[in-house]
Amino acid sequence: MIRFLFALSLFASTAFGQELPSAIDQYPDLKSMPDSSAELQKQLDANGGSLILKGGVYRLTTGLNVDLAKHGGVVVKSEDGGATLIMDGPGSAIRIAGSHEGTASPTSFKATTWAERMPIVEGIEIIGNHPEADGIELYQTFEPVVTKTAVRWCRHGIVLATRNRNVSISDCNLYENSGIGIYLDDVNLHQINISNSHVSYNRGGGIVVRDGNVRNLQITGCDIEANMPADETPTKTANVWIDVSGSRGDKSKSIAEIAITGCTIQHSANYGKEGATKAPGGANIRLSGKEIWPIDSVTISGNVMSDTTEGIVIDHSMDVAISGNTSFAPKPNFMTVSNSQRVVATGNTFNPRQFERPGTIRFSNCRDCVFANSVLHKFQTEGGAIILENCEGMSLSGLILTDCKSGILVEGGSDNSIENCKIRGLPEGVEPVIRK
Repeated sequence: MIRFLFALSLFASTAFGQELPSAIDQYPDLKSMPDSSAELQKQLDANGGSLILKGGVYRLTTGLNVDLAKHGGVVVKSEDGGATLIMDGPGSAIRIAGSHEGTASPTSFKATTWAERMPIVEGIEIIGNHPEADGIELYQTFEPVVTKTAVRWCRHGIVLATRNRNVSISDCNLYENSGIGIYLDDVNLHQINISNSHVSYNRGGGIVVRDGNVRNLQITGCDIEANMPADETPTKTANVWIDVSGSRGDKSKSIAEIAITGCTIQHSANYGKEGATKAPGGANIRLSGKEIWPIDSVTISGNVMSDTTEGIVIDHSMDVAISGNTSFAPKPNFMTVSNSQRVVATGNTFNPRQFERPGTIRFSNCRDCVFANSVLHKFQTEGGAIILENCEGMSLSGLILTDCKSGILVEGGSDNSIENCKIRGLPEGVEPVIRK
């Protein structure tokens, strides 16, 4: 295959109002390249569902379909790590479809499903050249592994659909896609590990879980940044977004048992033109639950988070532990928790650093939450650095507020305690704790 020189131009992505590059920018002779779709599918089918690509560039107008029920366990990989697939049509460049309809329990497996174990995608780059081009889709698979793979300029990077079990995604780069980097799309999925990957500049969100029935999601050791619009377009998306808010009356769609640990999660609210906020409304981590079945059992620990409109946003969630995180440069809020219970935030640091920011931490309509043993520095809001609004059974203790323009504001609610907090450097005449 022939490699081509890079050229720069832009095409308009309709999904999020952004202008993103496309494959034709990097490969200006793309349209004269042969369509390899039929030939690669033929090779794949002839080789029992596996495909070992030599280094080079392959243009596809139709995605490769890997039928695990027909072929069993497969490998799709680059022989030397130098293979690029250009998806020049709608759909997924690689779609791996199995037949698993059970759970993760061995007793739920059909005999045929065992033969489909551990399909692997490794060492491939996928580039989009169509607004509806996706990278990889996993459908009803068991033990799929996606590793050392890059997807850019597509719509979504990796999509998990319908039902999957025991998924591993590691050492990948999901970069500058118009939609979502890793998308759990209304999927029934227990046991998924996402690790050691870069998920960046995906305009519809970084790692997004929307509806479905999801348990045991671990996100660890990743760099997750700027996964939202790159301009002043208002958004609700997030670098990590767990969302069941659109299925309010449906108990079958629920999400629980999530760990987000040891990641850097950031960008890009503070870097708009002439001080404007990029992606206003965007968050680093957003838990969008629902009253009928809140998001449940989440750990957020050991992360470095910065530079979004909202740091952490939690709504209709319960049993959430937030510990050992370092947060800085919000624009404007560090943490907003609403309609939730048993949220425990301990041992965190909050500092605007070189910026002047309100930096508010707010609990609204919450019950039995703990905010303790944390440091808050130079919050500029005059209406309460920490606000408790219509809360019940809250405990604030061991907090240190330094050089803030206001202290703790309690509005309404009952049975809330504030103990052993140190508030220093308030403006003259400002009360450290105000109850209304």
